[in-house]
Amino acid sequence: MRKLAAWFAVCFVGLLLATAAHALSLADLTGKDASGGLKEALTQGAGKAVDLLGRADGFLGNPKVKIPLPESIQKVEGVMRSFGMSKQADELITSMNRAAEAAVPEAKTLLVGAIKKMSVEDAKGILSGGDDAATQYFRRTTEAPLAEKFKPIVTKAMARVKLAEKYDQIASKAARFGLVREEDSHLQNYVTKKALDGLYLMIAEEEKAIRKNPADAAGKLAKKVFGAL
Repeated sequence: MRKLAAWFAVCFVGLLLATAAHALSLADLTGKDASGGLKEALTQGAGKAVDLLGRADGFLGNPKVKIPLPESIQKVEGVMRSFGMSKQADELITSMNRAAEAAVPEAKTLLVGAIKKMSVEDAKGILSGGDDAATQYFRRTTEAPLAEKFKPIVTKAMARVKLAEKYDQIASKAARFGLVREEDSHLQNYVTKKALDGLYLMIAEEEKAIRKNPADAAGKLAKKVFGAL
């Protein structure tokens, strides 16, 4: 019995040593592996975020990113509803979210471009950074050009809604008297900003999911890299 127990102990220790010998750490990865694995995973995560948002109800049906009326005029929304104008208020909210859903697919090309331009130093910094390090990289490198791409699409979508035009006229005048914040006085600017915020939020969620469960990463190299974290 003692011999059997000793044999099991030897086998167990041997297994631990073998596992330790084959375990990878971030330092063991080459720069090429770290960069390639991260790019695989980020391409998957960014693509999934765009696909989730850039479809019918991608914004409107998701409470995490649904775009409400600007905070500074939500009291006006209450007045509208109290005067039986709930339908108009709902139409305006729906149109803002539909505009965001129409704009988001334009993000994929720029996001993939940012991934391709990522340096080895960027990759290692992201891998050793916080849960949203990659998302912050995306925001830093793509927010300005994405805003330029989104705004005309949002403007075109909002132009179909008469109440949106009326809102801009009233809000612009109200902003002069400090009744409405300047950044909320033009719906196309507000919706563009909210669309970007929603996109980066969903990218951050995808990034956290990949870090938490590397087995779901896109390819073998991505699994290898995130499994080393």
